[in-house]
Formats: sequence, structure tokens, C-alpha cells
Amino acid sequence: MAVQKINIDELIAQNSHGLIIDVRSPGEFEHAHIPTAYNLPLFSNEERAIIGTTYKKQSREAAIKAGLPLFGNKMLGMIETVESWISAKQKNNASAKPTIYIHCWRGGMRSAAVAWLLDLYGYKVVQLSGGYKAYRNWVLAQFNLPYSFKVLGGYTGSGKTEILQELEKRKCSVIDLEGLAHHKGSAYGAIGQPVQPSQEMFENRLAHCLLEQNKTTAPIWIEDESQRIGTVLIPPPLFHLMSNSTCYFLTIPFEERLNFILEGYGKFDKQSLINATLRIQKRLGGLETKTAINHIIEGEFKEAFFILLKYYDKWYEKNANKESLSKIELIPILAEKVDPFLNAGLIEKIK
Repeated sequence: MAVQKINIDELIAQNSHGLIIDVRSPGEFEHAHIPTAYNLPLFSNEERAIIGTTYKKQSREAAIKAGLPLFGNKMLGMIETVESWISAKQKNNASAKPTIYIHCWRGGMRSAAVAWLLDLYGYKVVQLSGGYKAYRNWVLAQFNLPYSFKVLGGYTGSGKTEILQELEKRKCSVIDLEGLAHHKGSAYGAIGQPVQPSQEMFENRLAHCLLEQNKTTAPIWIEDESQRIGTVLIPPPLFHLMSNSTCYFLTIPFEERLNFILEGYGKFDKQSLINATLRIQKRLGGLETKTAINHIIEGEFKEAFFILLKYYDKWYEKNANKESLSKIELIPILAEKVDPFLNAGLIEKIK
């Protein structure tokens, strides 16, 4: 019996009930993939390069002949790997035998070969028409949908991320862009964070978050960000929508924010803080940079962060006047201190 095929919309609707297997090479998968997918590469990075060259310089038939011995040697290992994944998945539901969804780059020979093998072994297998390329088209389409956003703004050190986390606990729809980007947004934003994902992987994760949070009619809370978060960019259509959404702007006394920054960043090693400070040297100025670094070297973190927070307040005001905050409705929220629980309550009271 021929392996069944489905389109990307059907896969998105069904994938929570099955096992998505990406048979592209490890390098392709590492760069970006469907967030819930497992990698079962038909060819290694080197093998893929050889077969691709054979396909281009000789023929499709020559490429198939080059790939068959490689595939044959891997069949047993591939089946055993899938068995282990399914066994782990069945621990939570022993009666369930998940459908396997297979894809490669364009839904071609690689996924067809592995689908044939797993179907022959007795699994229920479905192949994604159009492959990962069709999935990427779906991802990009998500950024053009008419979402309803509520943007949480505020100066550096206001605890905006922590407020979003508190709102999420209260069953509000929330997307944490900085969490998805593995970056806090400033020159210091990479400190203490995992390695940032590729732009493509960031977009993939963001698209799934949008899908999940958009299942209700409630607006989605999202933090006011620059378009660039470390090395990744918020997709332009989404950033434009954020820039024209109502901004709930939190105002908290400087000293309270300074203490919050001190608690969050004072635990990190001095060299990481110095390196981050040097990245903003041109904008901060030579004297202020030197003074801040000397404070860090001496362990005088509060004095250093005082200089840096003053800089970020000025930078925020400059960009706010230039960009989004001058174009949208601003709802001011006055708070006495950085307290996610209390400040989430203040926000919830605003209708």
C-alpha cells in the first residue's frame, strides 16, 4: 500500500498526536527544524554533499545508485532508533501507537525512502507533501495574520519579562520574545543565556507560539522590543503590528530599577560585563565607559550599573520618540517598585 501524503495544514493540526521525523542531514536539522521534530538523517552532511554533487553533475539515476548502499547499511539502525522514540512516547500512553510523519527538504526521495522502510516494518507512516519547504512557507504566513497585541513597555530594569510570566500564570495569552531569542535585548542580553537560535529557528518557534496563543480571542501580551534581539530579528510584518498596538508603559523609580538590575546582573563574572560594556563604548562615550569598567573591576557593581542604566534610559527615550511609541496609544502605569505580582495586578485592572 502506498504511503499516505498530507499537506502542511493537516500536519500542523495533527502533529501533537504523532511523531514528526525529519530525515534531512544533521547540518540542515541543526540550522532549523520543526520544533517538535526528531532527526533521523538518511545521509550525513558529507554523504549529502557527495550525492548532491552527483545529482547535479551526472544524473538523478546516478545519485540514487550512489545513495542506495549508504541507505542499505543504515536501515536496521534507523528502525531501532524509531522504536526507541516510540517506546519513550508510549510510556505516557501505553495503548497509543503514534502515527509517524516523515519529511525532508521538498518531500522528495529522502523522505520517500525512509517512509517506505518504516511502512514496510509496520508503522503507520504519512509523508509531508512539499517537505520542510512547505513548512517554512506556513511559518512565514503566520507573521502576516491580524493578531491583537497588548505591548508591555517600560524602561530597562522594570521587570517586564517577569510581569509577562506572571500574566501567563494568570491564564493571559503571552509570548516571550526574549525567551524565544535566548537574549535579553541589550548589549548585556546574552550573558547567562543559552546560545541564540538561527534566525530561521527563532521564526519557527515564534510561529508555533503565535498559533498556540491565537487559539482564543484574547489579546496577546508581548514585550516592547527593538526589532533586533541580539542576532535575531522580529519579522517585519509582526514588528510593524507591534509598533502600532497599544503600549502599556510601566514607570518605576530609577533606584528600584537599579536594585533590580544589580540583583540580576551582579552575579555574573566581571569579564563578561566588561566585554558587554565595550560593545556600547561608541554610544556610551569614552569617559563613561572607562569609569563603568573601573567600577566593575573594583566590584562596585551598583556604581557601574548606575552609569549604564542612565545610558539605557536616555537611549530608550531617544528611540521611543523616533519610532513606535510616538505613533501608538500609550497607557501609563505608575508602580512603586519592581514587583511582578503587584504590577501584573495593576495591568489587569486596566480595561
